[in-house]
Amino acid sequence: MIILAHPEWLLLIPLLLVLVWHAGLKAQLEKELDHAQLVLEHPDLSMIAEGKNVSAATARRHVMFNGLALGLLVLALAQPQRIGDWIPENPEGREIVMLIDTSKTMSINDFEMNGQSVERLNVLKGVVSEFIAARQGDHFGVIAFGTLAATLVPPTFDRALVTAMIRQVQVGVAGDDTAIGDAVGLALKQLQVRPKLRPALILFTDGDNTAGDISPREAVELARRMGVPIYAVQIGDEPFTISESASAPAKASAELSLKDMANLTGGRYYRVGNTGALQKVVRDIGNLEKTVTHPSTRRNIQEWYLFPLLLAVGLISIARLLQIRRLAI
Repeated sequence: MIILAHPEWLLLIPLLLVLVWHAGLKAQLEKELDHAQLVLEHPDLSMIAEGKNVSAATARRHVMFNGLALGLLVLALAQPQRIGDWIPENPEGREIVMLIDTSKTMSINDFEMNGQSVERLNVLKGVVSEFIAARQGDHFGVIAFGTLAATLVPPTFDRALVTAMIRQVQVGVAGDDTAIGDAVGLALKQLQVRPKLRPALILFTDGDNTAGDISPREAVELARRMGVPIYAVQIGDEPFTISESASAPAKASAELSLKDMANLTGGRYYRVGNTGALQKVVRDIGNLEKTVTHPSTRRNIQEWYLFPLLLAVGLISIARLLQIRRLAI
């Protein structure tokens, strides 16, 4: 679609037509004078009449070129534009912190990829990296935890950096135990709670809390106060959880299960035993924690005023050359 950004300049067209009409009338009068029968007594003035014939024809072309040039200048001032497709707005994302278990049990080769057995952590890194690459607008942070919890990347827009850091994670880098409470507490300290889009934690682990200074119960209470959901993804077919046949003292000291942590914070609990199930879970979490896409308010615009402007300059140059030629005759 082609529009004029400043159509008010077209109001000059009537004035332009008057000027062209006046110039054409003047050229016509010159032409009539050229055909008038004049008696010249001086023989050396005979060439003047012939020169006038050439000048009258040249004058008409001069008027035509100048008129077209002025019309094109008015069109350029009106600023013709070609309006293209809508420009999609960048989605408004949320802060998402990925908590990745690097304890010793994450090295178990019970996942398959391309027909080969692969350790849990390597599969998890690949799936999480794909999830991050597909989410525009989100702030991603990464925390690796084992016996200790450590921030690899605070929440940032730099998805390439986040993905690169995830690929560097190795089993045992933070110790062989599982400090889930510390990891959740550390993640919550780095979040900025906004009223529009709440942040979220995605916890990937294959066991229960076995280390750390903060208990899962304390971490969950803090998450509830902040309104941050925890999506708990338990890796492996055989969960490393406290047995139902545990002794009474053990039960009394047992911490919240992953399922309880998710339910109490408004998140969800998943248990996956293969690569396909893990990919499906990550997609499901992405659907639950969507980004906000605002309607487009801008369109691609191609400015076309330069074409009539250059053409007008060319016509003015031609008219000027004709004028010079006319004076030289």
